[in-house]
Amino acid sequence: MENTNNLLHKAMKAKYAIPAFNIHNLETLKTVVEEAEKLASPIILAATPGTIKHAGLEYLLALAKVASRKIPVTLHLDHHEDVSAIKRAIDLGVKSVMIDASLNDFETNVSIVKEVTDYAHKYGVSVEAELGKLGGIEEDLVVDEKDAMYTNPEQAQEFIARTSVDSLAVAIGTAHGVYEKEPVLDIERLKEIKKLVSIPLVLHGASGLAIEQVRECIKAGIVKVNIATELKIPFANGLKTYFKNNPDASDPRKYFKDAQNEMRKVVREKILMCMSNSRNGCE
Repeated sequence: MENTNNLLHKAMKAKYAIPAFNIHNLETLKTVVEEAEKLASPIILAATPGTIKHAGLEYLLALAKVASRKIPVTLHLDHHEDVSAIKRAIDLGVKSVMIDASLNDFETNVSIVKEVTDYAHKYGVSVEAELGKLGGIEEDLVVDEKDAMYTNPEQAQEFIARTSVDSLAVAIGTAHGVYEKEPVLDIERLKEIKKLVSIPLVLHGASGLAIEQVRECIKAGIVKVNIATELKIPFANGLKTYFKNNPDASDPRKYFKDAQNEMRKVVREKILMCMSNSRNGCE
């Protein structure tokens, strides 16, 4: 599998972004990979703690290894908060992790992230962290919009220097889950962060954003775009529609197809949105 840091630095140099798709099982993983292969796009397969618990890390690692035969693919731990669990995953062979300590105060965030980077870098593992707080819901992580806090550019510079983190998720007005109203992104803040730091910047909460908004973020410095909710909804809808039309269905080899086909449309749209098609990990 590819090292995420290598993928992100290639994207940063060529001014496109790597889409990071949250997957949950064999069907969602295959759907993402098959569409990426058609478009010759490097991708990141993102797995939350809930996905790891559901599918099993060893299984996901094996699937990701198979998926990487034709295109650059990496398996990435998304929004993990348990440092000991991250270390165990690294020991098992994971090469890309996110330690999310953003709900803590700045000093605690720095301390936790540094512990992870110190361990991960010994094994050539890429580390992502988050500074600032995104509103919304990401599995069991809930942040009220009133408590959402934008990333401070100068603080981001200090954070990176003290933690040696490889990529940074920034809070510029996005949120996890479904948007209740059209988000207003602070692009000027993103540009200020980009001026002060040299590592890849990550956009979380991209589900529901307009293509133009995401591309504006890429132009301003974003090189990794996370997609989760927009994948789950069409997959679930496709499954519901199939059972509505076929109430006696019982064969998963058949009833997953409509769900995958609906999800496939979104995967294609997001790859084109990130302009990672025909890159295949190359510049």
